[in-house]
Amino acid sequence: MGRFLNKGNLDFTSARKDEYVDKSAMIQVINDTLDTPRRCTCVTRCRRFGKSMAAQMLYAYYDKSCDSRHLFEDLAIAKMPSFEENLNKYPTIFIDMSDFATRFKGEKEIVGLIQQTIIKDVGKIYPDIEMEDTYDLMDVLFEVAAHTKERFIMIIDEWDIICRDFENVDGVMDRYVDMLRRMFKGGLSAQVFVGVYMTGILPIKKYNTESALNNFREYSMIDPDVLAPFFGFTPKEVEMLASKYKVGVDDLKMWYDGYAIGDEQSMYNPYSVMLALQRHRCKSYWQSTGSYEKVSTYIQMNFEGLKDDVLDMLAGGSVYVNTTRFTNDMRVVECKDDVLTVLIHLGYLSYDFDTKTCRIPNKEVAEQFQNAVEGTSWAEVTKLLQNSQKLMEATWRCDEEYVARAIEDAHTENVSILSYNDENSMSCVLAIAYIWARNEYVIHRELATGKGYADLVMIPRKKSEKPAIVIELKYNTSVDTAIDQIHLRNYPDKLLDYSGNLLLAGISYDRKEKTHECRIERV
Repeated sequence: MGRFLNKGNLDFTSARKDEYVDKSAMIQVINDTLDTPRRCTCVTRCRRFGKSMAAQMLYAYYDKSCDSRHLFEDLAIAKMPSFEENLNKYPTIFIDMSDFATRFKGEKEIVGLIQQTIIKDVGKIYPDIEMEDTYDLMDVLFEVAAHTKERFIMIIDEWDIICRDFENVDGVMDRYVDMLRRMFKGGLSAQVFVGVYMTGILPIKKYNTESALNNFREYSMIDPDVLAPFFGFTPKEVEMLASKYKVGVDDLKMWYDGYAIGDEQSMYNPYSVMLALQRHRCKSYWQSTGSYEKVSTYIQMNFEGLKDDVLDMLAGGSVYVNTTRFTNDMRVVECKDDVLTVLIHLGYLSYDFDTKTCRIPNKEVAEQFQNAVEGTSWAEVTKLLQNSQKLMEATWRCDEEYVARAIEDAHTENVSILSYNDENSMSCVLAIAYIWARNEYVIHRELATGKGYADLVMIPRKKSEKPAIVIELKYNTSVDTAIDQIHLRNYPDKLLDYSGNLLLAGISYDRKEKTHECRIERV
C-alpha cells in the first residue's frame, strides 16, 4: 500500500460506517468518460459540499489494490451497467493538495517538491522499473504505463489550493498549472491516464480568456450540468434524513436550503444539515468552514453598484451577475461582477443559470453576510440593519408613529437603492427596511390575493408566536385607503392555513410633503 498510489479504501470505508447519503450514481457519469477525449473532469464546489467525500468514493471504486465490492453493492451504482466493468480495475493515484499546501507552506519550490514526493512513492510500488534522475512525474508515470501495459486513474482533491494559498509567491501558480498541463494535456496523456478527476473551489484559471487546461470537462457551482444532483442534498434526501432522525424539515429548509444548482433548484448544504441533525440544533455552522472576513474582504472593495446589490439580496432579492469575465483567479477581482462570481464559487451566493441572477440562499449564509456588512466601513448600512430590528418590534406593538418615522428615515438615508417614486420602488424600500424580519418570517413581495396582489406579506416561521403581517403601500393616496384595499381584495391564499394573530398595515407616502403615514389594524 502506497501513500499516493494504491492507498486502499480506508477513507471511504470510514465514511460508510457513518451516516451516508448515496451519491454513487455519480460514478456512472465518470465511467462514461473513461478512455475517451472527455476523460479529464474537474468538479468545483464550495467547502463542505462533499468534494472530498466524492473523491474518496471514486478512489475506493477504481483502486485495483483493494476489494471494494462490499462498499458499493447496496448503492445505486451497483445496479448500473458499468459497475462490474470498472470496479477495482485501475492503478489509482490520490493526491490531496491541501496536505502539500500545509506541509510546504510558503515554499517557492513546492511544485518540484510535490513531484519528488509522489515519484518516491511510485518508485516503492514499482522498484524494478528504471528511472532517470532527470525524470519529472509525467516521465515516471509514462515509464510505468509502458512497462506494465496499465494506465492510471488520477484523482486530485483541492486542486486549486496551490493557486489560492500561494498566490503571492512568485511563479508558483504558473509552474503548478504548467505541471498539470504537461500531465493532462500533452500528447502522452492518453497513453498514461484512462481518467483524471480533480476537485476544488475555483474552476481552472483562464489565461487570455482561455482555460489553461481546456481539455477538462468542468462542472461548477455556476454550471454543474449533469452532476447537479451530486452537489448537495436534494429535498428528498433531506426528508429521508429528517424522518430517520425524527425531526421536521421546516427549520432545516430555512437554515440550509436555497441553493439553485443547475437544474436542481432546491439544494441543501450537506455538511450543515448533518451537523444540525446530529446536534439536534439548527444554527449557523458556516463559521467553522470560512469566516465572514472572506465576504467582508470582497464587499469592501465597494465597486459601483455592489453596496446596492448586497442590500437588495439581504432583503431577499436577486441581482443580475455576469459570471463570464471572471478569470478564476482570486487575485484578479476588478469589478462588481467579479466579486459576486467569487462569492458564488465560495458558496455565499446561489446562482440561477437561467436568469443569470444570484441571491443569498438561506438564513445560515444571511447571518454571515450581516456580520460581514457590520464589519465594513458601510456605516449607513450597518445603521440600517440595526434599525430594522427596532422597526420590527414597533410593528408588533402597533406603534404607527414609530413605524412611519422609521420608514421615512430609511428612505432619506444616503443609500441609493432606497430612493423611490412609485409604489413598486416603495416596496423595495420596505423590504430593505424590514431586513431583520427574515429572522422570524417567510417574506413574500407582490403576493397574489383573491382580487389582486398584497405588496408585502410576512408569514411566521414554524414555532414562532409572532403575528402574520400584511402590508399595503400607497403613493400619494390616503393610508386608510390602503387598509380598506386589503379588506376588499381578501387576504392572500398563503394565509388560509394560518390560525394565529394577524396585523394589517397600510403605509402611504405624500410626495409633496415627503412624509409617511402608517395605520396598523390588529385582527
